[in-house]
Amino acid sequence: TDLGQTWGAIATLLDKPGTFIRQPITVLNNGNWLLPVFYCRTQPGEKWVGNDDISAVKISSDCGKTWRDVEVPQSLGCVHMNITALSNGTLVALFRSRWADNIYYSQSVDNGESWSVPEPTELPNNNSSIQVTTLTSGELALVFNHMSAAGALERRASLYDEIDDGDNSRKEPEVISGRSAFWGAPRAPMTVAISADGGKTWPWQRNLDEGDGYCMTNNSLDKRNREFSYPSIKQGADGTLHIAYTWFRQAIKYVHVSPEWVKESAR
Repeated sequence: TDLGQTWGAIATLLDKPGTFIRQPITVLNNGNWLLPVFYCRTQPGEKWVGNDDISAVKISSDCGKTWRDVEVPQSLGCVHMNITALSNGTLVALFRSRWADNIYYSQSVDNGESWSVPEPTELPNNNSSIQVTTLTSGELALVFNHMSAAGALERRASLYDEIDDGDNSRKEPEVISGRSAFWGAPRAPMTVAISADGGKTWPWQRNLDEGDGYCMTNNSLDKRNREFSYPSIKQGADGTLHIAYTWFRQAIKYVHVSPEWVKESAR
């Protein structure tokens, strides 16, 4: 109540096991809060590798005191759901793909009460995070790795395949859907893109950072990891784009560009 100067006691927001949050809350004109979540699911006795993850939206009508769950239909493999509102009131959601194929797209025309089945966009995804925002112009700006499994020369067993927790009782999960999560696709380049049609097409794309994006290891202490990942993007009052992302798992890198700069060099 004092613009963040002081804070109340910490309390559990969501207590369902396997619930993860990556993207921010969207506050609607009707006062509802929309919080996208994803559920990391696994069968008892099996290791988690991401084969069975799904997305949902938590909705609160009382400023976060209580929440109800709206599952995104047929969202297997779609995680890190990022919601943004278009000027016509339609809600657009973009997803990271566990399959490392494409960024996926869904929309809601009823304030998040229901969502369309996620469909692949023209943009690649490497099973790494993304973020999108609506600009004052009505366009969408997205920051992501322009990479997919198709560009990978190697593949990891999982994100945590280097960690030995001493528990050898858990077995490798069975592949039920016919697809398994792809880990190890390069996390580079870091790219910003702009869409003028609500996320259907992305004619303007420009790289912010380039490199080999090596992420077959999480080892940043010995500087073996060279990924750009987990980007965030916001438009400032002057219309420019403020972007931050993980740099080699060693630091947070900040980049400040204009939408015009992005459009100067179409991919």
